Amino acid sequence: MPYTAKQNSYIANATHRWNFKTGAVRSGKSFVDVTAVIPMRIRERIGKNGLCFIIGVSKETIERNVLQPMRERYTSAVVGTINSRNIAHICGEDVYCLGAEKVSQVAKIQGASAKYVYGDEVARWNEDVFAMLKSRLDKPYSCFDGSLNPEHPTHWLKKFLDSDADIYCQQYTIFDNTFLSPEIVRNLCREYEGTIYYNRLILGEWVRAEGAIYRRFADNPAAFRCQIVQRLTDGKKKEFLSSQLCSVTMGIDFGGTKSGHAFVATARTKDFRYLIALKSERHFGEYDSNDIDALALSFAQSVINSFGTLDYVYWDNAETVLGQGIKRAFAKRFPSVIVRPARKNGVNDRIQGTLRLMGAGRFYMTDDCDTLKTALSEAVWNDKTIEDERLDDGSTDIDSLDAFEYTFERDIKRYIGA
Repeated sequence: MPYTAKQNSYIANATHRWNFKTGAVRSGKSFVDVTAVIPMRIRERIGKNGLCFIIGVSKETIERNVLQPMRERYTSAVVGTINSRNIAHICGEDVYCLGAEKVSQVAKIQGASAKYVYGDEVARWNEDVFAMLKSRLDKPYSCFDGSLNPEHPTHWLKKFLDSDADIYCQQYTIFDNTFLSPEIVRNLCREYEGTIYYNRLILGEWVRAEGAIYRRFADNPAAFRCQIVQRLTDGKKKEFLSSQLCSVTMGIDFGGTKSGHAFVATARTKDFRYLIALKSERHFGEYDSNDIDALALSFAQSVINSFGTLDYVYWDNAETVLGQGIKRAFAKRFPSVIVRPARKNGVNDRIQGTLRLMGAGRFYMTDDCDTLKTALSEAVWNDKTIEDERLDDGSTDIDSLDAFEYTFERDIKRYIGA
């Protein structure tokens, strides 16, 4: 497959100590690295002193983003797997593959001389890891290639990219990938439109998260209304047949001194095409564990009465005692329902997944979701921090958002890939 003009420019001009590609998703940043840049750099340095590294957010992301695509092109004989010593044999060299989420996980960098380092998703690294790395590129031929999506404009990596170090940096937009299907481009633009992710992941800009998180929803909640019906009509709302609901899931977020106990039920349709919020409630008061069990069972019964089934319950895994109580209560009352602790993926990953479904017209809610409707409408970014952080000071309903997200977080990749 040929390269785009931007990719060819990188191959020709990325001759500096530090070489970066920053910008949009699906813009071709990683493709040129795994097909040309990484093999070229490693082979150029065979026999020279120093070690080779591939560093990513985790070993799992290194395998998914870097090694697997390289293996598909060059075969497993050329690109090996990561062994118990964190080494993969690649293009004739032993390459250390290390996660950068914690400094402790890259201790092997300390004292090591690096002749080549490839960095995946560099903006998501721990800053101390990157700082440690700077002193390891200590050979005249040492160099670094990095790929990333931009974050906020005062991010530590943006400061480095704007410094006077020996840096070559390209910025990509999604439109730079001239081989990408126009339909994929249109879909991604629509999914991220009106959010910070459009600026970052479509235009490749470093922008701060500000204002309403779910702006498209907040501006027009009525556009997301739906009805669950036995038979389709010519109603004004979006309609789903009850027979289309493949799975009904309940999320529980336990309250504290300033928060409430939130319950949200959602369903999906075949092939994870649509996510539908069916019902939500939030309760304040001095409740003991038995009271919370009773509230949860009552909510579950109302879901079953309205929609015929309840398949899964996911509870806030930070409250183990309350969660175990919920599990015992459901085992007695609804023994066929599977009850598990929530996975609690990163909040921003959950937010981004919700925004993409909203943007693609694949999220709807019934009129029985008043608390969730309010929570989505009022959710805002925290303007007191430079980080991307959802405001959680009691002024907005984070409890309902968490309960909602627990119902689908395990399947975000399936929804996005649908």
